[in-house]
Amino acid sequence: MSLILWALGGFLFVALATPSLRELVQAVDDAVWQVAIDLESGVVVALAKAFDLIGSTIVAAPIMVVVALFLLWRRRWEALSFWVLSMIGSQLLIGPVKNLYARPRPPASLVETTSYSFPSGHAVVGAAIVISLVIALVPAGPKRRNLEMIAGAFAVLMALSRVYLRAHWFSDAAAGAALGAAVAIAAAVIVHIVDARIEARG
Repeated sequence: MSLILWALGGFLFVALATPSLRELVQAVDDAVWQVAIDLESGVVVALAKAFDLIGSTIVAAPIMVVVALFLLWRRRWEALSFWVLSMIGSQLLIGPVKNLYARPRPPASLVETTSYSFPSGHAVVGAAIVISLVIALVPAGPKRRNLEMIAGAFAVLMALSRVYLRAHWFSDAAAGAALGAAVAIAAAVIVHIVDARIEARG
């Protein structure tokens, strides 16, 4: 699932910076936006708004702090380093990338929105947190792989909720989920390599 997200996300980042491909992406986004309107349901809107709250700063920030404090208390230095790098990295990327693309939001959003549309900050944060939680808290093995699949599914649902609420275009959400997943996995690899080199030097 991560490879699919990365491939799709990479394509979207390039496509939206390329005028000829941008029109193709926008055509797909417009079609999905219309489907979201046609399939609007009170129950599903309420569920999507629950995801909106989960991905907001008021919920995400305490999770970031609590997990960091837990890892600090358990003296799990590698996991703590990874967690901090993943959280900071994902947060720092959102604003500059939004400003770089400066893409307008879709019309008729069902929730309050701020700043530009691409990529979805909720999708970035949602993917980064759930994937990082699994990597930081669960030892490598079959259990982690199963939980990684669940985390990936959650990231996809978070992204789709943003599209359903018409807070983002489909491409915003897909690219955001891919970016969040990429940051989490890249942070894990970087910290593991650094830790291994430190141990090798004694």
